[in-house]
Amino acid sequence: MADRSEAPPDHSAKASNVLTTSVDPTSARFEANMRFLADLMSQVRNENEKISEGGGARAVENQHAKGRLTARERIELLVDPETFFELGIYAAHGMYEEWGGAQAAGVITGLARIHTRMVMIIANDATVKAGAFFPMTSKKVIRAQNIAIENRIPTVYLVDSAGVFLPLQEDVFPDTDDFGRVFRNNAVMSALGIPQIAAIMGMCVAGGGYLPVMCDHVLMTDGSGLFLAGPALVQAAIGQKVSAEELGGAAMHAGISGTVDFREPDDAACLARIRSIVEKWGYRRQSPWDRKKPIEPALAAEEIYGIYDSSPARPYDMKEILARVLDGSRFDEYKAEYGKTLICGYGRIGGFAVGIVANQKLHAQATDHEGHKRLEFGGVIYTESAEKAARFIMDCNQNLIPLIFLHDVNGFMVGRDAEWSGIIKAGAKMVNAVSNSVVPKIAVIVGGSFGAGHYAMCGKAFDPRFVFAWPTARYAVMGGDAAAGTLVEIKVKQLERGGTKLGEEEKKELHDSVKRTYDEQTDPRYGAARLWIDKIIDPIETRAAITQALEAAALNPDVPEFKVGVLQT
Repeated sequence: MADRSEAPPDHSAKASNVLTTSVDPTSARFEANMRFLADLMSQVRNENEKISEGGGARAVENQHAKGRLTARERIELLVDPETFFELGIYAAHGMYEEWGGAQAAGVITGLARIHTRMVMIIANDATVKAGAFFPMTSKKVIRAQNIAIENRIPTVYLVDSAGVFLPLQEDVFPDTDDFGRVFRNNAVMSALGIPQIAAIMGMCVAGGGYLPVMCDHVLMTDGSGLFLAGPALVQAAIGQKVSAEELGGAAMHAGISGTVDFREPDDAACLARIRSIVEKWGYRRQSPWDRKKPIEPALAAEEIYGIYDSSPARPYDMKEILARVLDGSRFDEYKAEYGKTLICGYGRIGGFAVGIVANQKLHAQATDHEGHKRLEFGGVIYTESAEKAARFIMDCNQNLIPLIFLHDVNGFMVGRDAEWSGIIKAGAKMVNAVSNSVVPKIAVIVGGSFGAGHYAMCGKAFDPRFVFAWPTARYAVMGGDAAAGTLVEIKVKQLERGGTKLGEEEKKELHDSVKRTYDEQTDPRYGAARLWIDKIIDPIETRAAITQALEAAALNPDVPEFKVGVLQT
């Protein structure tokens, strides 16, 4: 996207919108938080490395023995150095164990640059069950395509797949988020003018054969195969004996069927050809999102490790996080003295103008309409904060400003006072504004993202362009302690109705067991395995991840008319 910068902004400390800090990096609390987050990130990095091994050393050797590169080796050759931003690496994590697992769901997806142009990469990993499609494989490919559609990102498919994983075919084949949707998306992307290149670099069989042929450019390497039915199935179906090369090899498709545009001798030549094609593309219209020259935050991102605190007994200041993410640590806070448990305001990230909606974890003093003082709990959405956020979101849509949501939310306030104040109406306004928002929305789950608060803060169901999560994220209807307490109470009553009375020790064991299961399901890795989260990010890299997402969003210049429908008053 073109830079619209003029004179560089004044970043003097005297500017009223520069966020300051009161963090003491020598405090015991800061150091304890640092250790806690560093340990969590170490676990995530180790898991990422393990997942990146795909099907393991023997499967890699088998791939090399065929004269083929692995999916990750192909991506490394294809894209500009150090530009691959992987998405969905945790897909299928901990799933399909009865089949030996499916690392990264057997397909690698992510944003990258080719000759500086942003593309979406979708690459089958043939080291994982020959690149077969598990249920989560289809969903991961579709998620990558949906991101490409929303943001108009050119897409490159590196095809090397044995087709549907037959033991689970009923969960891969028929539904709207299953295998067929991939080809439907190919057609929709083409109609939208989103360039698609497919390179067949191994097997491409059965229904999967439609994917490359529905793209703008089809490349194929010698030794690869493209056919609706392989030799064995052809013989079984019609009694015809034919070799794989004669049936659907690169030479046949290049010279007889005319299906492929470029026949290449090997992977390296094929990837070089893709780079050459992309390098010659023209440029489309510029998006309306304002961008100036990026300015680094005035405060060190590394300090985020020490600032964030997951303990409800030690609330942290979300503005300290913002000060280490926003350009120049500058922030124009909207209605700063009203609805203080939600922070709203304007800033820039990576040079892009953005609107911030962030949960404030500090407790705040508030005054109601009758002049009564009350304490508002951090991380809770009150009537005033919901109304403020709804209006702010509408303002951002009116003025074409992308929205960034930073989640650490317990939910909406409950109780008589909250209900009398119209909390449901206020929450509905906020949900309405989020639902109908037409500017790009990006969600970052920092800590808890619970219940209706998750929805109001632009959860996955509300079409954020990207969902990122810190390793500290928690994702559920309610927190683990509350959920375990509720579930145990229900179970105890069920047992008592059946004549079984539990002692205190048995109740504690039941509570601990339920909480362990619940905590496992609220872990961000559980959500990432199911593609509720696109990427678990290092908190230090929050600014870079958001910038990457905004650069992707900038490829789509089309903005629908903003309408909110009926707002409760």
